[in-house]
Amino acid sequence: MTELKCRKKYTLDGDKEEEESQHEPEVQTTKPVKTEEDEVSNGRNGAGKQQKDEDEVKEEDAQHKEEESKTPESPVKRSTRSSAGFLQRLVRVFFGCLAAVACGMLYAAYLSAYHDRKFWFSTRQELEREITFQGGSGLYYYYYKQMLTARPFDRGFYELMMDNRTVAGQTINAVVRLSLYPELITSFIYRFTGSEEFVEPIYFYIGAVFGLQAIYVSALFVCSWVMSGTWVAGMLAVAWYVINRPDTTKVDYAIPLRDNWALPYFSCQVAALTGFLTNNISSATELFCYLTMSATTFTFLLVWEHSHYVLFLQGLCLFFLDAFDLLPSRKMAEIHMVYVSALLLAFFSQFQNAALLSSPLVSLLIGTWVARNYQQKMKTGPFLSRVMKLFVYFHLVFTTGITFSYLVKKVVQGDESDFFLKFLEVKFGLNTTTDFITNFLLCQKSFQVPGQDLFLRLTQASVLPFYLLVLTVCLLSTLQTIYRRLSGQPMKTNLKLEDGRIGEQPEVIYHVFHTLIFGGLALLFDGMKYLWTPYVCMFTAFGVCSPELWMTVFRWLKLKSIHPVVLSLILSTAVPTIIGFSLWREYCPRVLAELSEVQEFYDPDKVELISWIKSQAPAAAAFAGSPHLLGTVKLCSGATVTSLPLYTDIKLLRRTEDTYQVYAMRSAEDIYKILTSQKANYVIIEESICNELSVNKGCRIKDLLDISNGHVVYDKGEVYLFSKHGRFCQEIKMNYSPYTNYFTRVFWNRSYHVYKVNSVISFQY
Repeated sequence: MTELKCRKKYTLDGDKEEEESQHEPEVQTTKPVKTEEDEVSNGRNGAGKQQKDEDEVKEEDAQHKEEESKTPESPVKRSTRSSAGFLQRLVRVFFGCLAAVACGMLYAAYLSAYHDRKFWFSTRQELEREITFQGGSGLYYYYYKQMLTARPFDRGFYELMMDNRTVAGQTINAVVRLSLYPELITSFIYRFTGSEEFVEPIYFYIGAVFGLQAIYVSALFVCSWVMSGTWVAGMLAVAWYVINRPDTTKVDYAIPLRDNWALPYFSCQVAALTGFLTNNISSATELFCYLTMSATTFTFLLVWEHSHYVLFLQGLCLFFLDAFDLLPSRKMAEIHMVYVSALLLAFFSQFQNAALLSSPLVSLLIGTWVARNYQQKMKTGPFLSRVMKLFVYFHLVFTTGITFSYLVKKVVQGDESDFFLKFLEVKFGLNTTTDFITNFLLCQKSFQVPGQDLFLRLTQASVLPFYLLVLTVCLLSTLQTIYRRLSGQPMKTNLKLEDGRIGEQPEVIYHVFHTLIFGGLALLFDGMKYLWTPYVCMFTAFGVCSPELWMTVFRWLKLKSIHPVVLSLILSTAVPTIIGFSLWREYCPRVLAELSEVQEFYDPDKVELISWIKSQAPAAAAFAGSPHLLGTVKLCSGATVTSLPLYTDIKLLRRTEDTYQVYAMRSAEDIYKILTSQKANYVIIEESICNELSVNKGCRIKDLLDISNGHVVYDKGEVYLFSKHGRFCQEIKMNYSPYTNYFTRVFWNRSYHVYKVNSVISFQY
C-alpha cells in the first residue's frame, strides 16, 4: 500500500519513471523493526520468517553491489557525451568562422574588382587615379603621400601637428583637425614592412580600406550568428548588405572618407557588445568580448570626429536597459568603464581634444553616475512606485547631463556651441534663418529627409517587410519583459526554446533600442542611413533565422494543432532558405553584371586644370575656390588652399562662405578684399556653380548667398532684388574695368576659370 501511494504521488508531479526508480529501493528496504518481546512471543513459529527476511536482505545487498559495480561507468558516459558535444560545438564554430571570413574576403575582392572596373583604375596615370577620389575625400590621401616621403617619420608627424601649408594664413594641427590617424598608421605600416617593393602606395591604401570593409561584413555576420545561433543568419545578413550597398556604405565613390575607416571598428564593437550582453557565457568568452569592445571603442573614437555622437546613441540604448533593470548592474558598470577609459585615451591621443569633453556621451555618463548615487533604491518597490522612480531618475540624468554639457561648452568653446542648437531649430521648423552656413548644411543631402526610393529599394530586396515583422515581435516581447520587471518578476537567465520569450534576452533588447533610435534619426537625416541600414540587414537576418522569434509568435497565438517547437524549427530553416534562393536568383546576375559593365569616369577639364597648377603656378601660391575642388587641388598639386571640405569646423565654414562670395552679387572691390584677407593668390571659378541649373532653386549656392547677403527677398511668391552689382562670376568674364583692375585671367577651359589676384592694383578704364 505504501508503495502504491508513493507511485501515485510522483505520477501527479509528472516525473513518474525517474522518481519510481529513485524511491522503489527505499520502499522495499523499509522493514518494521522487531523488538525482543515480539521475538519471544513468536517463539519458534517465527524462525522461518526470520530466515526469509535474512535471505531478502542478502538479495538486496547483492543488488546494491551490482549497482555499485555499475556506477563507475556513468561518469565515463557523461564525459564521452560532453566531449562529443564539445567537438560538435567546435566544428560548428570553425565552419561558422570560416564562412564569416570567406564572406568578408569575397566582398573585399568584389569591391576591388568593381572599383577597378568603374574607374579603369589600373590603366590610369597617377593624376587621373587621384582625381577619382570624389567629394573632397582625396584631401586625406594627400597626407598619406606626405608621410611616405617624410624623412624621418617622426619629423613628418611633427610637421602635421604644426601644419602651415594647408590653410593659407593659418597653422593647424592637421592630425586632430582632420582625424589623420588612419593615414599615419597606414603609412607607417607601408614604410616599415617593406611593402614598397611589392605594391604601389595607392593600391596599399585602397587595399587597407577594402580590408576594413571585409571586417565590417564579417562583424555583421558574427553579430547575427551570435544572436540567432546559426551562421545561416550571418550569410543572409551579408547578402542583404551587399544587395543594398548604395544605402549601406560610401566606399564606392569616396574611399578615403572617415566613415569608411571608422564604421568597421564600430561594427566589431557592436558584435563584441552583443556577445558581452549574452547570458550564460563563459568567463573566458566574456573577457574576450570585453577586451575586444575596449579596443574597438578606443579606435573608433580615434579615427572619426563624429564617433562620440554615435557612441552617445549607443550609450542611450544601454541606459534604457539599465533603467528598466534588464541588464545586470555589474555588466553595466563594466561597459561604463569601457567608455570612460576609451574617452580618456582618445582625449590624450588627440592632444586634449576639447570636443570630447563637451560630447554628449560624457554628459550621459556623468548624469547616470550622479543619479545612481542619489537614487540607490530605484529598482525596488511595487509597480507604481518604480514607475515614479523611473521618471525621477530620467529627470536627474538628463538635467545633470545637460547642465554639465552647457557649462563645459561655455568654458571650452564659447559662442560656437550655439550653432548646433540653431541648426536643429531650423531643421525641425522651429525657426527660420538667412544664415548661409545653416541653410548650406540643410541643403546637403546628408541632412535632408531620405526619399521614398530608399524604402522602395529595401522593399524590393525583401528586407524591409521582414524587418518590420521581426521588429514588431521583438518590440512587443520587450515591452512584456519591461512590464514584468517593473512588476517585480525576475528575468530568466536560462531560457529554453519552449519558453517563447525572445524579449528577455539582453542582446535582443539592446538591438531593439539600437534600431529604433538609429532608425528614427535615419527618417530625419539621409546620412544616418549608413549607420542604420547595415544593422537592419543584420537584425532582420537574425529574426527570420531565430526559432525563439517564431516560438514567441506561436506562444501568443496559443498554437495547438501542430507542436510549436517543431514548427518554429521548421520555419527558422525554411524561411531563410526561401529568401536566400530568391535573392540568389534575382540579384546574383545583377551583382555580376556590375563587374562586366563598361563604365567611364573621366574629367579632362579637371585634369587640365591640375596639370596647369602643377606646371605654371608658383609653389607657394594659395588657391581659393569651392571646398570640394580645393580638396582635389591639395591632393594632386600640394598647393595651399583657403578652405577645406570639412563641415564640422565653424571657422572653416565661415572661410568657405567668404570664398563662395565670388558667386554672389558683389563688387570687384569687395571680392578683392575678401581674397586678400585670406592670403589667396588665385581664385578658381566653376561654371557648374556659376550657371547652376537645379530644380530646387533654393539650394543653389548663388541663391543661398543672395538670401544671406540680403540681395534677394521672397515675399508672397514675388522676388525682389536689392543689389546694384551684377553676379561677380559672370561679370568678371566680360573682361572690363573695374574687374581687370583687381584680377587677371591666367587659365580657362569649359569648366574652370582661374584668375590671379593682383598684388598691385592697376586702374584701367
